[in-house]
Formats: sequence, C-alpha cells, structure tokens
Amino acid sequence: MITFSGSIILLVAGYFIYGKIVDRIFGSNASRITPAYTKQDGMDYVPMKGWRIFTIQFLNIAGLGPIFGAIMGAKFGTASFLWIVFGSIFAGAVHDYISGMVSLRKDGISLPEIHGLYLGNGVKQFMRGFMVLLMILVGVVFVVGPANLLVKLTPDSLNVVFWICVIIVYYILATLLPIDKIIGKIYPIFGFCLLFMAAGIMAALFWKHPALPEVWEGLQNRHPNGDPIFPMMFVSIACGAISGFHATQSPMMARCMTNEKQGRPIFFGAMIAEGIVALIWAAAASYFFFDTEVGHTFFQSGTDAAQVVDAITRSWLGKFGAVLALLGVIFAPITSGDTAFRSARLIVADFLHYDQKPLIKRLIIAIPLFLAAFGILMYSIFDKNGFAIIWYYFAWANQTLAVFTLWAITIYLYLKKKNYLITLIPALFMSMVCSTFIVMDLCAKMHLTAPYRLAYIAGGAVTVGVFLLFLFWKRRKNREIMM
Repeated sequence: MITFSGSIILLVAGYFIYGKIVDRIFGSNASRITPAYTKQDGMDYVPMKGWRIFTIQFLNIAGLGPIFGAIMGAKFGTASFLWIVFGSIFAGAVHDYISGMVSLRKDGISLPEIHGLYLGNGVKQFMRGFMVLLMILVGVVFVVGPANLLVKLTPDSLNVVFWICVIIVYYILATLLPIDKIIGKIYPIFGFCLLFMAAGIMAALFWKHPALPEVWEGLQNRHPNGDPIFPMMFVSIACGAISGFHATQSPMMARCMTNEKQGRPIFFGAMIAEGIVALIWAAAASYFFFDTEVGHTFFQSGTDAAQVVDAITRSWLGKFGAVLALLGVIFAPITSGDTAFRSARLIVADFLHYDQKPLIKRLIIAIPLFLAAFGILMYSIFDKNGFAIIWYYFAWANQTLAVFTLWAITIYLYLKKKNYLITLIPALFMSMVCSTFIVMDLCAKMHLTAPYRLAYIAGGAVTVGVFLLFLFWKRRKNREIMM
C-alpha cells in the first residue's frame, strides 16, 4: 500500500507543481478574450462555468480506458503504477493541456487543423479522415460495451439490441443539440456515479489494506502470457497515462472556456484525475491478480477486465455499491461516445467551413456519420471476433494520434520560442512505443523469429529517423529566420 499511496500523492503533487510549470511555459493570459465570447453561437461556442467544463472534459476522456486499460495493464506488475504516475504527469497531462490551449488560442479549431498548422497540409488532410474514422470507432466501441453491461442490470426482455438503440438515440441528441442542453446538464449526474465508483474502490483499498505489489519488490514482468512490458504495457494503459483521443475532445471545451486560466484545472487537471482513477483500478486489480488466495484463479479462468470489475465491486462494495459502481463503468464510456460523434461533426464542419448553427446543416454532416457507425456496429455484433478487431484498431489509432499531436505541439512551442523539451521527450518516447508495437505485431503475424529484437531495432530506427527530421526542420527554420 505504500507504493500505491505514494503514487496518489505524486499525481496530486504533479498537478500543483508540474502543472504550474507547464502553464507558465505556455503563458496563459487571463486578460485574453476567449472564443466562447468572440464566436458565441449558442450551439458549440457557449460560455460555461469552469467546474461544469471540467466535469465534461473529465467524462469525455474517462471512457473504459482508465478502468479496463488499467486492469489489463496491472498484469505487468508494479511497473504499471509507475507508468500511470509519470505518464499522466509528464506525457498525458502536458499533451492534453497544450493541445487544448493551442485550440483555445486559435478560436477553438479542431485537432486536424492544429496538425495542419504545424505539421503541414498533407498531414492535415490525412488527419481529417483519420480522426473522423477514429471518432466513429470510439462511438462504436462505447456503444457495445455499455449495452452489454446494461443487459446484466435489466430484465431479459431488454436485450443488447434494445440498449444499443437507446444509446444511439442519446448519441444523436447529444451530437445535434446545443452543448449546454444535454451534455452540460446530464454530465454532473454521470460524474457522480464515476467518482463514487473510484472513491468507493479507493476507500475499500485503505479499509481492507490488501497486500499490493511494492516498488522495492522489483519491476519484473508478471504478465501471465509473457507479453513484454515495452511496448505492450504502454499501449494497454493508454487513457490512464496518455491518449490521443483526449486532444480530439479539448477543442469542444476550448469553445466554452471563459478564461485562459481555466486551462490548467480543465485540461491538465482532468488528465491527473483520470490518472488517479486508473491507479485505483490498477491497484485493486493487482490484489485480485497477485494475491496468493484469489489471484491465480483469474488467469487460469481467462477472466477479462469486465469480470474483474464485477468481482471487485461485488466483494468490496456490496450489492448497492456494486450497482452504482457498475453504473459508473457504463456511464464513463457513454460520455466519451457521445462527444466522439459530436467531435466528428465539428471536425467535418471545420474543414468544409460549414456553419453549424442551422439544424439542417448539422444533420447533413451527422447522418452519414451515424450510418457509418451503424454499419460497423452490425459487423461487430454478427462477427464473433468483430468487437475485438475494432478495439484493436481503435487502440492502435489512439496512440498513433497522440504521437502526431505531441510532435505538432512541440513545433508550436519551438516557434513560440518556449521550452519545447516538455513535449519533445514524450514525443520521442511515444514514437518508440508505437513504432515498436506496430513492428512487433507485424512480426508476430508473419511468424518471424526473434520478433522482439526486430521490433526494438526497427522502433529505435524509426524514432531516431523522426528525431533527425525534426533537427533538420529546426535547422532550416533557423536559416529562414536569419535570412
């Protein structure tokens, strides 16, 4: 419990100490007028209170990732605690804060437009399609999961198809209506369930005081299948440390902020809060995985993350607490899925320069998005491996997006003559993670010998190559300035 308690303290300290440093480097200015006022339209640009925006941002980014991802990442042992702590503080929170603040400074533009400004028009065009597809995948992933969980809580007559339809209807309304009409009002309720769930599990941890792995016991790999910590753990625990999806949600909040000083609690703070949620679930899962009495039965029976959640909540929180906790697990992905579709609408509207105040123009964009999602949903339902395949591509795309965003904001900081090392180091690290993961997966599918060695070499070569490209660009930019 000492490592767990220390990790919680480090996350909180990271917000107050490193968060202030990053905010000072960026240079937030309370006197600047925000786009919530300059472009106010009553639809997407709507001034809102800071606490409400924080709630929305936190729920937007806290889907199943910090719960399921942390549980599966906990299989690797104590190293998962360290990645959640240092990943959240030095990578995820910085990624979320600076990308969100750049959007705020640029009138709330969507993420592909930010990529275009700092990585070039070609990247922008690619990212427009890439991100719209990612948002649709997020929406689909966060329909199927909650629907399956709702089936367990309701009568048999309300099957998974019924709940999918209910969630889709809600997604349509949340995508089309003004942000303060549904999302701004219902999220505090969802937030209570999610926070109760995390607080309940954390209280149970301190009350029961289980024997959790400690950092001085070693960082050895404890995964039952022998999956390597690098890069697998860093992909398994994405939303609880760093996630590209977060930066797609930030522009929606940038369009509602009334003061630049809200940036640190909303963007940096929401990521730290998500890191705390991930840490709590990783700690609880560690007990169920590694306790000598109960742990090994989970591996032997092939228990997935959802079953671990059910076991933890039922045994630690009782029936009533388990229901509330399960509702939190249900609402968390729903509150990411609805804004994923809304974000997709805004991305398309931005590059088409399509005014979104008239309902008919919102429908013109939204209808094709939901038709595409419906087609993918049918595939995931009727193909027994469909959902696993969709989740795999979502996870890969999510971390790849984080890499592009880190490089874009690194260039932004360099051009603004600010300390770009705070994003350059995470950009290099995540470039290594993603390139190694992709090569390792290809090697496994091709049944090549020594797949790990090949992946590490290839990942290192890609990372060095990207760094050299950055240095070449930096040198050329310096020459242009001197001329």
